Amino acid sequence: MKKLTIEDVAQKAGVSKSTVSQFLNKRFKYMSEATKNRIAEVIEELNYQPNGLARSLKQNRTHMVGIIVANIDYSLSIACIRAIENELQRNGIQVMICNADENAEKESKYIETLIARQVDGLIVFPTGNDPALYTRLIEANYPLVFMDRLVDGVTTQSLLLDNEMAVKLGIAEFVRSGHERIALLSLPLGSHGVTPRKERMSGYKKAIEEAGLTLHEEYISSVRREELAAEVDRLLGLPQPPTALLASNDIALAEILKAANRKGIVIPEELSVIGIDDAEFAHIYNPVITTIRQPAYEMGMQAAKIMLSCIEDEGPSVPITYRFPPTLQQGQSVKRKN
Repeated sequence: MKKLTIEDVAQKAGVSKSTVSQFLNKRFKYMSEATKNRIAEVIEELNYQPNGLARSLKQNRTHMVGIIVANIDYSLSIACIRAIENELQRNGIQVMICNADENAEKESKYIETLIARQVDGLIVFPTGNDPALYTRLIEANYPLVFMDRLVDGVTTQSLLLDNEMAVKLGIAEFVRSGHERIALLSLPLGSHGVTPRKERMSGYKKAIEEAGLTLHEEYISSVRREELAAEVDRLLGLPQPPTALLASNDIALAEILKAANRKGIVIPEELSVIGIDDAEFAHIYNPVITTIRQPAYEMGMQAAKIMLSCIEDEGPSVPITYRFPPTLQQGQSVKRKN
């Protein structure tokens, strides 16, 4: 039996081969609904199966997008990946997910590997700060989207939380409840300053000043994950310990809660707590933890749509940094002081 071709579909549908090609690639922008429906009917009637590999080679497209996450353990990473994958798959594009594990060298190798596999674009949660790594992609008009973090000297499509606003929401909630001794617990800023951590640190200092409170440097902790529990002990052992702790992300929050359980600290009676990142475990902890939510799924959806646009337009785009607003998710982990 003769193998069906795109030309057979075009003839049967009464359209050109290029119109069928546009349909197969889900480019419906300039196609009427009637034409779209007719082609779909013919494909089903003929049971036409396009040769994906041949189509990719001819178009120089693989219908694959690479996602490189800084750390797949973060709740943000998981929610964003789920949204990106759902939206891209809905548009006929598969994803390859790589975990850089906060290692810039590992990220660089993943970029080289994915480009060698001819993925149509990259969505990266960057770990490094080497502009040259990304600049050559941008100069070649290669579809590149940054998530959660920025890189100095690199301008591309970027999506991240309004980190300073997130911290200000947390501080404002503590201040409304009468707290004045408020500490911030964060993972290390890193040699180049990881964007969310750097911005949240800056936001903390601004929010404390704007609230008319005294900034105590000893209330600011920026340490590795394995040192977070010891930092909680240090903070609570100060002559004037903080009455409220703001966790800069879900990992810091988890360590605070573990330390509180280990030391028998009752939340919020003895210590008020708020976490940035709306981690699932915050809702099942007793009491439910007040959190600052970033719209991770929405951010992932938007990143996928931007990537699709970059691939379809096949030309230079104006680099835009999208900032997403945080929201306060009220729990029972903040006690009003008398």
